[in-house]
Amino acid sequence: MTVSGETLAEATLEVFRHASTASVATLLYKRGLRTNFVQGVRRLGGDRPNMVGQAFTLRYVPAREDLNGLEVFQDPEHPQRVAVETVPKGQVLVMDCRGDASAASAGGILAKRLEYRGCSGIVTDGGLRDTREIARMSLAAYCGAPSAPTNLTKHQAIDINVPIGCGTAPVFPGDLVVGDADGVIIVPLHMAGEIAEELVQMEAFEAYVLEEVTKGASIIGLYPPNAATRARFEKQFKPDRLQSARNS
Repeated sequence: MTVSGETLAEATLEVFRHASTASVATLLYKRGLRTNFVQGVRRLGGDRPNMVGQAFTLRYVPAREDLNGLEVFQDPEHPQRVAVETVPKGQVLVMDCRGDASAASAGGILAKRLEYRGCSGIVTDGGLRDTREIARMSLAAYCGAPSAPTNLTKHQAIDINVPIGCGTAPVFPGDLVVGDADGVIIVPLHMAGEIAEELVQMEAFEAYVLEEVTKGASIIGLYPPNAATRARFEKQFKPDRLQSARNS
């Protein structure tokens, strides 16, 4: 088991709570990272705040019938159960199911336990069962598809808090996980602070652009900005207006 001991500052997490995964994706692209968006997952439930937290990972391998009878869940050391009981408060449980959503990687009871323990969310490129109940929880949840079959039919939980792939995105323990209506993106731990600093300015500028477009402005010279646009933005729009502009 690989454990990252670095905890991100609350101020850094707060920036990501008010940022879009689109903006984060652009800033990662500027740094040469193109595969950090978790492909093929969708959010359960309606509109809700961003999911933000560091990654706690669970890796599944293809199930083998002689090793995955229902009795395995009686083992208190079963990796899936251990993951649910040990993911730290505020972190996100990210599961690697090799993109196979034909069986669930967790269900409503485990999700309820994670909600009670203060987990920030679940992300899996496999399935989730009991999705109607999970969608009603405060726990954010993203999955490849709703799926009723137990994980034992397709997935064997094998490793906790090791590097994984989720929806083609590489995820290392402690990486920052950000989810919104568009999906989920993974920010390498060592980049989170510098990206947060740049996000404040970027999100403020995009909120300014949205205001101008709403008033009828052309995007030519506005987005991307020419010198005149940049000067107007720097004079008129301050970062502390970001949240009020996003909520308007």
